[in-house]
Amino acid sequence: MPIRVVVNGALGRVGREVVKAVLAEPDMRLVGAAEVSVSQPYLPAPDYPDLIPFTSNLGSLIAKTRPDVIVDFTRSTVAMDAVRVAMPMGVGFVTGTTGLSDVEVAEIEGMCEKHGVSAVVAPNFSLGAVLLMHLAKIACRFFDNVEVIELHHDQKLDAPSGTAIRTARMMAETRGARFVYPLTEKEVLQGARGAEVDGIAVHSVRLPGVMASQEVLFGSRGQTLAIRHDATSRESYMPGVILAVKQCAGGCGFVLGLDKLMGL
Repeated sequence: MPIRVVVNGALGRVGREVVKAVLAEPDMRLVGAAEVSVSQPYLPAPDYPDLIPFTSNLGSLIAKTRPDVIVDFTRSTVAMDAVRVAMPMGVGFVTGTTGLSDVEVAEIEGMCEKHGVSAVVAPNFSLGAVLLMHLAKIACRFFDNVEVIELHHDQKLDAPSGTAIRTARMMAETRGARFVYPLTEKEVLQGARGAEVDGIAVHSVRLPGVMASQEVLFGSRGQTLAIRHDATSRESYMPGVILAVKQCAGGCGFVLGLDKLMGL
């Protein structure tokens, strides 16, 4: 039986790519789509043999289509509203929405346990970005100083990115102690050194023409090490999304971070 999928935020920048990816998967079936505002009853998909119900009422859509998994790339408030509707109805949840607080992530985990469903919450679904974080965890054991620079398009809602925060926290957990954060005697412009996470300076760049990039810079006496990943298209997220949907439908429980599904 194919995995039945609903895409929440189907007309968003990433949502559109998710729709295309699910439609192209032979063992998945797109049974519905949702958006905040909908002007037609079916999602346009000219080459797809089935009509895809399209609505702003996620609860009624779930009741009608009985999906196995909902994929959500929206805003944190919209994603949490969707979680609170879907999970009590026995539907798994995959989300790459950034800006979720620790409290909200804990709520998702609790709802997985309460309702016996699965969820994958990941700040980044690009396999390359996840590998960057893994390599940074290896390198951080050998350096006392590290900084993170993340670059995104100028329409991104949050800063720093969830990936940058996750990268910094993972390195701090691996090290088991704070990194060395050089003190600046005079900060001419407040915030010039970026935000700080356990001794790691995190810098955010927002520019038109950029999609998503991250660089982790390590330094010690006489040497530097740079690890960088660039996503040039939102298609880069789709192999990770498809992996997460399959694992979620198979009953993976609560998973935070794609690295666990990749066996890293």
